[in-house]
Amino acid sequence: MSDISEYKAATNRIFDDVKNELTKLVAIPSVSSASRTEVEKSAGHLAQLFSNLGMETEVKTAPTPTGEEGMPAVIARKIVDPQAKTVLLYAHHDVQPAGPVERWNTEPFVATEKNGRLYGRGTSDDGAGVMVHYGALLALGDKCPVNVTCFIEGEEEIGSPSFRNFIEKYREDLAADAIIVCDSDNWRVGEPALTATLRGVASMDVKVKVMNTALHSGAFGGPVLDAVTVASLLLAKCFNPDGSLAVPGLGGSTSADVHYPEELFKADAQVVESFELAGKGDVAARLWNQPALCVIGWDQRSRAESANALVPETCLRLSLRTAPGTDSAECAQALSTFLKENAPFGAEVETEILECGPSYQAQSSEAEKDMKWALSAAWDKDAVDIGCGGAIPMTADLAQVFPQADILITGVEDPATNAHSENESQDLGDLKNAITAEALFLARLGGRV
Repeated sequence: MSDISEYKAATNRIFDDVKNELTKLVAIPSVSSASRTEVEKSAGHLAQLFSNLGMETEVKTAPTPTGEEGMPAVIARKIVDPQAKTVLLYAHHDVQPAGPVERWNTEPFVATEKNGRLYGRGTSDDGAGVMVHYGALLALGDKCPVNVTCFIEGEEEIGSPSFRNFIEKYREDLAADAIIVCDSDNWRVGEPALTATLRGVASMDVKVKVMNTALHSGAFGGPVLDAVTVASLLLAKCFNPDGSLAVPGLGGSTSADVHYPEELFKADAQVVESFELAGKGDVAARLWNQPALCVIGWDQRSRAESANALVPETCLRLSLRTAPGTDSAECAQALSTFLKENAPFGAEVETEILECGPSYQAQSSEAEKDMKWALSAAWDKDAVDIGCGGAIPMTADLAQVFPQADILITGVEDPATNAHSENESQDLGDLKNAITAEALFLARLGGRV
């Protein structure tokens, strides 16, 4: 095959098989937070599936940092020429729990096709990612010009606890010139995208103390502000009047590659009608390329236990999303310093940094250009660079363990996918195009198109 239309035709020929295999995968409730047995069953099923493609396939595990055995992952390899380039294809076969079944319009673990979408848990996240790799290799057949290793992990939905140990343990098996991580989004249905940035994350506990014991609010209130109020004032200092962060040293950009209309974002976010968006710059940049701060927990007196007494101290947990290209640990330290230096009314402020997950910013490369070409050719629409507001920590692990590899983050999800929620679904047109795009990329990397 050398013409783009031939690759599209090849995908069309195998697509019914891909849908059938995705249906079988959805039927295995591989919820990594609940059932090791089902995850093992899913791994075994996929090992056989990729073995049917003529790949050397194994199910492997590695220990977590605390010593437990990690969930099973599938490694499938096909060497066409020791001198050819090698591509690592990543996805995950574990899924989130279904949640309340009554909120689903279909059976969660029965793939159901309606109006061009396939519904069911894992149809998109990340069963569709697995099927992109399977479908691309099936479409190419014996004409794949590069060496391929598929790495389908089984614990992404529980934070990939054994991931770093796994890729270090099997470093030689997984080494590649390019890595395709198929577990992200497209911009919209019918609009392809390459994920170029990921925000990092840092979390910390902040303790605010104003007195040694609770005091009667009538006897001491006024001159003394309670700890919850002081902590609220401290939080307010972290933000400018427009809602952007006022903490120095956190970096970020006000521009993005796509235009995200405010009204469309507000509809996607389901905010109340009167709500005004915070921050400045492109909405997409605020979401992907700028830092964000929120309270994710707060120890304070409940309404049921309320009393006319000043709260002496309180502790809250903050989550800081760090801008792509910044060091999450340095950003966390900058926030910690700011909080201590801006304590209202001389309150005592203590901080404890709990977690720092790295951000990611793709570097321009020939592989990145080839993938955007392949995406554009498959969709007949120019691919754009997008970001991800959340972190995908394993991407940074891949970059550290395989620094020579170009990492390309692709995906098949869209705003209607409902990943992690009820009525998860996958647009079948985008799935078909994603298979064509990956086949085109592999062929181009091998000099075939």
